[in-house]
Amino acid sequence: MTDHLGLRPHKVVREDRPDGSILLRSGYEMSAVDLSTGVWLDRWATRTPEAVFLAERSGDGWRTVSYAEALRRVRGLAAGLLARGLDGPILILSGNSVDHALLTLAAQYVGLVTVPVAAQYSLIPEARGRLDYVRELVKPALVYAADDEAFGPALDLFDCPKLVSRVVTGRASALDGVRGSADVDAAQAGVGPETVAKLLLTSGSTSDPKAVVTTHGMMTTNQAQIRDGLPFVAARPPVLVDWLPWNHVFGGSHNFNLVLANGGALYIDDGAPIPAKFGRTVENLGLVPGTISFNVPIGFAQLVAAMEQDAALRETYFRDLDMIFYAGASLPQETWTVLERMALEAAGRMPLITSSWGLTETAPAALLQHVPAKGAGIVGVPMTGVTVKLVDDGAGRMDVRVKGDNVFSGYHDAPEKTAEAFDDEGFFITGDAMRFVDPDDMAKGLRFDGRLSEDFKLSTGTWVQAAQIRLEMLGLLGPLAQDVVICGAGRDEVGMLIVPGPDARDGDGDDGALFCAASEGIRKSMVRRAGAVTGSARVVARALVLADPPDIGAGEVTAKGNINFAKLLERRAHLVDRLYDDNDPASIVL
Repeated sequence: MTDHLGLRPHKVVREDRPDGSILLRSGYEMSAVDLSTGVWLDRWATRTPEAVFLAERSGDGWRTVSYAEALRRVRGLAAGLLARGLDGPILILSGNSVDHALLTLAAQYVGLVTVPVAAQYSLIPEARGRLDYVRELVKPALVYAADDEAFGPALDLFDCPKLVSRVVTGRASALDGVRGSADVDAAQAGVGPETVAKLLLTSGSTSDPKAVVTTHGMMTTNQAQIRDGLPFVAARPPVLVDWLPWNHVFGGSHNFNLVLANGGALYIDDGAPIPAKFGRTVENLGLVPGTISFNVPIGFAQLVAAMEQDAALRETYFRDLDMIFYAGASLPQETWTVLERMALEAAGRMPLITSSWGLTETAPAALLQHVPAKGAGIVGVPMTGVTVKLVDDGAGRMDVRVKGDNVFSGYHDAPEKTAEAFDDEGFFITGDAMRFVDPDDMAKGLRFDGRLSEDFKLSTGTWVQAAQIRLEMLGLLGPLAQDVVICGAGRDEVGMLIVPGPDARDGDGDDGALFCAASEGIRKSMVRRAGAVTGSARVVARALVLADPPDIGAGEVTAKGNINFAKLLERRAHLVDRLYDDNDPASIVL
């Protein structure tokens, strides 16, 4: 049913080496790679000058920016930035917006560097200590925010020049007042694959965030690789209604560049898959039929529920849809099944439902499932130009390492961490684990098998693969859990702390634990998993629902919105103790 997408079958070349490691490569050649992101903007401003490139909500509709207008404004901003003679990067404090996009592209157009950070760092007072860390790490020469009122206290932390889209308090200059007469063409001509485009912060889930030096060549290579696997993105310019934040490599490099590289349109969704904002996402999706839908599994679960009640939304959503792409966790089978049914009913054809794998350091995509497949955690095969090295970890899993032109060469101002990141053959050590879907058929691809650094041992000495258990439990719990934290190091049994989802927030709190009305549903999910696996290291025997959400100010949430598992377990050690107390009424025990 996906024949209309022009997908090629997986083709993988395998090399078994004398040292026991395995190399995997794509059997296809990589297509041509552009020199810089500025090439994309020039190309589409010439070929389709009036086509919509960017849009953001304005009243009941959208304020749109065409490719021609974007190029004109980018060149004007670029001249003004050059005139300032900046001796450091541009730090961007606020979230996705047209002005954020144009400033980023202006910097990239003439070889300047941007550093986007999570807006929470500025808007949540308790999290501003993270800005101090970023300030010392990257030493910005210019800081930008949407306005100088909401972002005023954060702007006050910096003694360099500040720009804002909306001047309220006079703390900063107006972005639309940036002017200059510098030779933009000469500067642009000097931008190439090795030119640094931006510094992207890693999640910081196990240590302080590192700044990944991201070049134009990394990003342009990755887009060529994506086109090789998903040819329909070039055949029909992609239209995205997308909320994923640009301080994250997936939203800011993968999705944003997917649109720009292929002459598509990006409608900035100012909603999100959280209760306070999801209604806005539904409204936005009902206004614009996209060709690709990116989201996290909980977002798709909420969308499915909304579409069951809204036939018009369902028709608009599936009308032009080529691909549904999930990330962050496995897509629950029940959500997958409903999406398939709705697609056939609304459009009479199936979009590709898929995922991929990569990290900030790989720009990001390195593996891609580019043919239809069902199954939690399948992340596909090496993309063109990527070599994957698999090293047996001694526990039946494979440590995955990668090499390719989309892979970074180092962290900013961190030579020791850079040296630790690569093995003696120059492969980036990702810290992730993989398994073969079928050891006898490389075309079936690889299955994500967790983060090696998150594993721990029970008191019996048995290793627990925490990341994989987390993904599987999220799939079973569905709307009962926004996230789970697997624990039990040194204990007799595996347990989990649950960040409650929309269907499990009712109950009475007691010293950080929630006496949850959905306890029986949680217990049934635990029983289902216990019946499907063997061994104490795979059975989640205990659960406790958190009354208080993870605290970004205390470091329990990273810049990307992920939970810092180690920090949360450290700060809530008393709840782990309660979890393992058979007499505690809040503990759900098998």
